[in-house]
Amino acid sequence: MFSSTGFPIQDLANWGVPLAEFTPETALRRIPSFTQVQAAAYCETLARRHYENFPVVSFLLPRTLRPHFFALYAYCRWADDLGDEVPEDTLSLRLLDWWESGLNALFDGQMPQHPVFLALTETIREFGIPRSIFADLLTAFRQDRVQKEYTTREELLGYCRCSANPVGRLILYLTQTADEEAFRLSDAICTGLQLANFWQDVARDWYEKQRIYLPKEDRERFGYTDAQFAQNTSTPEFQALLEEEVCWAESFFEAGRPLIWKVPRRFRLEIRLFHDGGRAILNAVRKERFRVWEKRPEVGKTAKLALLFRALTLECLTPLLRFSERR
Repeated sequence: MFSSTGFPIQDLANWGVPLAEFTPETALRRIPSFTQVQAAAYCETLARRHYENFPVVSFLLPRTLRPHFFALYAYCRWADDLGDEVPEDTLSLRLLDWWESGLNALFDGQMPQHPVFLALTETIREFGIPRSIFADLLTAFRQDRVQKEYTTREELLGYCRCSANPVGRLILYLTQTADEEAFRLSDAICTGLQLANFWQDVARDWYEKQRIYLPKEDRERFGYTDAQFAQNTSTPEFQALLEEEVCWAESFFEAGRPLIWKVPRRFRLEIRLFHDGGRAILNAVRKERFRVWEKRPEVGKTAKLALLFRALTLECLTPLLRFSERR
């Protein structure tokens, strides 16, 4: 009852609130009461059971920050699943409204019932995280329910500003590097990550959600018609289009790279892994020659270990290299 399955929708059902019976009043009556300790444990189990790479990330974090990181992850995971894992648009939007009402109550000083908001109470107090960052994510999840296609790159970047960039900003608050320059660099990396995921999942987004993130103006510029898209094949036009989109995404990683050296040294490894992991996704798309309709590009376990080893090596060598440069 006080642990997590790793899947918020299942947790809700285990508390006696299946989606078919959901109302805010039912949730209020049936979600069990958690202590602060139980809420923190819930967030940790949710993170560890849902996300296979999380043990590596949490191991790299300072121990004192891990509960805060788990709480932030749990908030994002719940919001994402309420927006993406619910079959009906109307129900998903009602669930997101319910989730935002919990967020508003937390910032209004009310005692939270939901374990995620209870765990977040201490994180928000200690690091001074504003409500707007949490709310921006909900804006993006609602947008996914009402908008299935994007006309221009600028329109797509507007979505990324709410769907991806808040995650990086939340992490910056934990590193106590929450200034405008750090936000700008973090936004670039997070936007690059979001775009990399889009280009990796062109087929999955279409087949599972009927969503098209490739901007229509770009598709038209490369002569990739709606009829060709409907055939779900990687034509020469599509490959040329996706190659340019990959280059576009790479430019954001290049712009955000200085963040690695701006954050305190004990956080550099995590930032480097986020940065290099996104680049690795784009390299996987290149390796498949941009034929993502036929096969989803993936970064395998060996490649992930290589990224970790490279990041560790660079982090160890950087002080030596800088010392040599000063001599």
